[in-house]
Amino acid sequence: MLIISAKEFLLWKKKQLHKGGDIKSFELLLDLIAGISVDEINLIKINSDKQLNLKKNLDYLESIWEKHIFDSVPIQYLCGFTFWRNLKLKVSNKVLIPRSETELIVDIVLKIFKNKSQKLIFAELGTGSGAISISLSLERPLWQGIATDIDKYALDIASKNFKYSSKQSNLKFVVGHWWNPLEKFKGNLDLVISNPPYVPKKVYERLPREVKNFEPKLALIGGEDGLEHIREIIKYAPIYLKKNGWLIIENHFDQSPKIKQMFFENGFTSVEVFEDFSGIGRFTFGRYK
Repeated sequence: MLIISAKEFLLWKKKQLHKGGDIKSFELLLDLIAGISVDEINLIKINSDKQLNLKKNLDYLESIWEKHIFDSVPIQYLCGFTFWRNLKLKVSNKVLIPRSETELIVDIVLKIFKNKSQKLIFAELGTGSGAISISLSLERPLWQGIATDIDKYALDIASKNFKYSSKQSNLKFVVGHWWNPLEKFKGNLDLVISNPPYVPKKVYERLPREVKNFEPKLALIGGEDGLEHIREIIKYAPIYLKKNGWLIIENHFDQSPKIKQMFFENGFTSVEVFEDFSGIGRFTFGRYK
């Protein structure tokens, strides 16, 4: 543990932010690596005579920050963790960094299933870091969840995140392509969630460097029109869902009208589109008959 004066720290912080980058990424670095929370930083702004205890020295923190801003490496990968809802999640370039807008999927689910004492079985297709499934398992301890992913390395991370976040045993992790690992659950799932790869191939080529060069391509590209995986998920959903079971999908900003039509064509009712924080139709969901 290193001790530094608040004045020296604030001058250093100002110098780093002048190099570029955004304040939220910098605060994440300080929290995860230096062990300094946003609240602590706000306090020393008021009382600059205080001293701070750092887990790492300023040179080390500066080297990470410069790698982030000059090489475009996501700060979450450099820190090895990120925050999502009330979770601290381990991440690497084997998994997509969970976005804040995806948190709304959990809110949609909790709005549909308001009864906390209800028991049900849910599955998440393409869990990545495990963020959605872990959050739902913690919110609803009586639920049984199955989180799948085609990448066993991603599942290793997701499994570790669940063990790190909870002592519960109501979530299992299974490797496989979309529905394939769920054969024994045919007709028995109350809820299926997926944030599949949905970026059209041409759009992927125009993504920012920090996304295209570092985040897993497998978790981003959804074919030529971005709907390749979504079509497959919706097509086979009726085989696995219970009657009145729900399917919820996150999608690209302009895909909801087409996806909504796919839901209707495959026997879904009560189909709705839910907007994200920017007013974009980011989530499409419906109930199977």
